[in-house]
Amino acid sequence: MKLAVTAPDRLSVRTVPVPDPGDLISGLPHPAALAWVRHGEGLVGWGEAARLTLPGGPDRFTTATRLLHDIFAAADIDDQVAVPGTGPVAFGGFGFDPGSDDSVLIVPRHVLGRRDGHAWLTTIGTDQAPGPTLLRPPTAPTTLTWSDGALPAPAWESAVATAVTRIRDGHLGKVVLARDLTVHAGEPIDARVLLRRLADRFPACYTFSCAGLVGATPELLIRRTGGHIESLVLAGTTARGTTPTDDTARADRLFDSAKDREEHRYAAEMVRDALTPLCSHLHVPAEPELLTLPNLIHLASPVRGHLTADRSVLDVVAALHPTPAVAGTPTPTALDLIRELEGMDRGRYAGPVGWVDARGDGEWGIALRCAQIDGTRARLFAGCGIVADSDPAAELAEAHTKFGAMRHALQG
Repeated sequence: MKLAVTAPDRLSVRTVPVPDPGDLISGLPHPAALAWVRHGEGLVGWGEAARLTLPGGPDRFTTATRLLHDIFAAADIDDQVAVPGTGPVAFGGFGFDPGSDDSVLIVPRHVLGRRDGHAWLTTIGTDQAPGPTLLRPPTAPTTLTWSDGALPAPAWESAVATAVTRIRDGHLGKVVLARDLTVHAGEPIDARVLLRRLADRFPACYTFSCAGLVGATPELLIRRTGGHIESLVLAGTTARGTTPTDDTARADRLFDSAKDREEHRYAAEMVRDALTPLCSHLHVPAEPELLTLPNLIHLASPVRGHLTADRSVLDVVAALHPTPAVAGTPTPTALDLIRELEGMDRGRYAGPVGWVDARGDGEWGIALRCAQIDGTRARLFAGCGIVADSDPAAELAEAHTKFGAMRHALQG
């Protein structure tokens, strides 16, 4: 696949303040939705002013940064709000595997934003800045038919067992193995319905949509605001309990679990090692805390720092991806084992997803708890961190729990 750039020679961009729009997702006029929303704040977009389709390769993030810089630098920008996310913005998602050709960046014609008491509308290529007009009402998926993806459950358990053997033999410390499920609906699946259900059930997650990939990720890969950066490392997971007592007991077991603490340590150390050369100051907690979501509890480490140079958020994404939380360690060995055992192409699942503006500010998460929508078909993904003490049946159960977010989004 070759690099493809669809963009006019010069973008005319206008951002104006608007009254608080309230719910952002309800402002999306048609199913081709772009979104990045958490606790009701963020960005939604529609239409396409420019699109970059990137081939795989080690320089894909550098290429994306350069091309976006050229497009944004040539633009005629009237930004009357001037906060992160105003002016021209690109929503994007990158393929998980460095060799993947699935990476895409889209500059929408319209962006509706809401953040820290500000609300705005950005319009590209028109004289006026109209508000969103509902062109097609959202319709919930119906007549869902489910089937296995690349590997049925027994075969995936066998793959986990093989990975455990490789780890115990000293080939690597950790690998993350994913599996997929496929569902067909009676009518084309509307991303707005999935976004609505995900945002309502998981308000603390980053609900996203870009080029058909829709999900709600708890994992913030990187946020850049000026010179400041933030990241949230998640690794180590358990399902929520059925009672308050059970919930507390599960959280305590997770926090005390040597297996899960080891898995988390790999991820946190990698983020520290990747960000340290880029930062004048970096804080990584000595031990994780618990992040409680409606369906899962995670071990979490919030990371904060300050960049030493004026780097775009995509430069930092390039330094971080893939983390041990979604690949394993050592990374090259883990990637080879993923290619050998998973039996599928992940596409943009577990790759970076988010947005970047003309200043280089932006927010990028890891595309977890998600599905790739293609007409009437959706492909769901879930992954588990495998270490020496992993049990295949327990990992299968964890993957099933992680499918629950998108099952809920599709089934209601």
